[in-house]
Amino acid sequence: MKKIVLSAVAVFAFGFINAQDVKFGAKVGLNVSSISGESDSKSKVGLALGVFTEIKVSDKFSVQPELLYSVLGAKSNASSDNISLAYFNIPVMAKYYVADKFSLEAGPQIGFLSSAKYVQGSNSANIKDSYKSADFGLNFGAGYDLTKNISAGVRYTVGLSNISSVVDTKNKNNNIAIALAYKF
Repeated sequence: MKKIVLSAVAVFAFGFINAQDVKFGAKVGLNVSSISGESDSKSKVGLALGVFTEIKVSDKFSVQPELLYSVLGAKSNASSDNISLAYFNIPVMAKYYVADKFSLEAGPQIGFLSSAKYVQGSNSANIKDSYKSADFGLNFGAGYDLTKNISAGVRYTVGLSNISSVVDTKNKNNNIAIALAYKF
C-alpha cells in the first residue's frame, strides 16, 4: 500500500509538470459518513486531511487529483458504539468553473483501508478483517474560492463497491465532506 500512495504522490507532483497553470495545496475538513446496509446505524463525524494538485486545462476547466486521509464509519442508533474506518482516498476531480470563483466538480475515487475499529465506550477492537482493503466511489461537489489562496467546498461521495468482506453482507460507504483548502 505504501508503494501505491507514494506513486500517487509522485503523479501529483511530477505527472503534470508541463501544464501551464498548476497549483498545489492542502485541505482539511469534516466528514459526515454512514454505511448503507447497516440497518440500525446513523451518521458519524470524522476528519479529512490531505493534499491536492489543481491543473488548469482551460479558463473554465481543471483536473484536481488529491490524496486524502479520511475517517469514515457509522454510529449505532441503540448505543454509543461506532465503527471507525480510516482510508487513504485518491479522488480525481474534474472541476468546471460556472462563474469566476464558483466551481462544480465530479470524479471517481479509490480508497485504501488503513484501519477499521469497533469502538464501544472506552474499548476498541480491530475489525479490519471484516472489511475489504479497497473501496470505490463517485464524488459530486461544489467549491468557492474565498480568496486567491483559500477555498471552501462541499462534496458527496456515493459508495460504489461493497466494503464488507463478510459473506452475504453488502455495505457501502457514503459521505458528505465539508473542507477548507489552501492553494500555494
